[in-house]
Amino acid sequence: MAAPEESLRRRKVGNAGAEPGSPPGPGPGCDPTGCSARLRAGTFWLTRIVLLRALAFIYCIHLGLIKIRGDRCWRDLTCMDFHYETQPVPNPAAYFLHQSPWWVHRFETLSNHFLELVVPFFIFLGRRMCILHGALQILFQVVLIISGNLSFLNWLTMVPSVACFDDATLGFLFPSGPGGLKDRVLKLQEEAARGARPPPRYGCMVRRAVHMALGILVAWLSVPVVINLLSPTQIMNTSFNPLRIVNTYGAFGSITRERTEVILQGTASPNASTPDAVWEDYEFKCKPGDPGRRPCLISPYHHRLDWLMWFAAFQTYEHNEWIIHLAGRLLANDAMAVSLLALNPFEDRAPPRWVRGEHYRYKFSRPGGQHAAAGKWWVRKRIGPYFPPLSLRDLEDYFRSREWPYPELE
Repeated sequence: MAAPEESLRRRKVGNAGAEPGSPPGPGPGCDPTGCSARLRAGTFWLTRIVLLRALAFIYCIHLGLIKIRGDRCWRDLTCMDFHYETQPVPNPAAYFLHQSPWWVHRFETLSNHFLELVVPFFIFLGRRMCILHGALQILFQVVLIISGNLSFLNWLTMVPSVACFDDATLGFLFPSGPGGLKDRVLKLQEEAARGARPPPRYGCMVRRAVHMALGILVAWLSVPVVINLLSPTQIMNTSFNPLRIVNTYGAFGSITRERTEVILQGTASPNASTPDAVWEDYEFKCKPGDPGRRPCLISPYHHRLDWLMWFAAFQTYEHNEWIIHLAGRLLANDAMAVSLLALNPFEDRAPPRWVRGEHYRYKFSRPGGQHAAAGKWWVRKRIGPYFPPLSLRDLEDYFRSREWPYPELE
């Protein structure tokens, strides 16, 4: 079986006698739109490869600058002492990574700065350095995926870096026999090399104009993003236009030093203030609750409610009215609300008469310590109430004033 390269040489010999002006015959290398291989390659390079590489560069630099300009712990290299424990939704690997020696955390923080502030410039330093950038950034995102449940963020971040790999680098992934993808690409390249291409048709010209317009639009909308990038008062997450085509993004510009959690509890007691009232915890699908429950592993899936509860824990319920709305739904055993939870202590029972929010401080247990020996991943300590005990009657005016549907008992 002849290799594609040999087939290409044979085709060149076979076409040696062809008249210079003769149009190419129909075949695998022809495009029904009338766009030549060279034209398609040019617009593809502009609208996909160049823009994706630009996105990879700006994204990484933006993340690096928001950190180095933000929390002091990024400058004194101590952020990773806290990150694994206080990130939105830790996974099992985060528990063990948190226990690493201090010098490992310093190396991690320094490596983060290198990958986000230095490596992006590799894109402009030739083919090999561009490939190295892509490999390092994808490896970096894989490490982040392993170390925490950051939803689909890291998976999407890999996509622009794929544009750093050219055909020669990725060629081993595709079949090379006759009729395979490599063989078809060679036919297209042969057409472009000998200049045998039909005149562009109307559809092709429209497509080319659209590609060029897209490139110009993205470049124009990126101006305020770049200005923000260079500003000493850089904004982390902002959109500069109503279409939200080009925006700024930043993650973990500041790191919380301790983890707090809101634990929702319900009781069937008629009087919530009596000492003998039995309060039972609601368990969420992934966020920390029961200290003995192993941290979950859900990436790239995203439990949005668990993520929002992380934000609510270092604010107040006045800043997060939705949590009172959720409490009202739980008081009615609302089927849609309880479907977002891992454990409803009032399942197949009468709904709770009261629901409250309790504020706790959480820390990872120490391997080999008393709590870990008892099978606990977390050690928690009560801070105080997050919101007071509420009944459905208490919430009636609250719901009406916000034009929320009043919960009906299931």
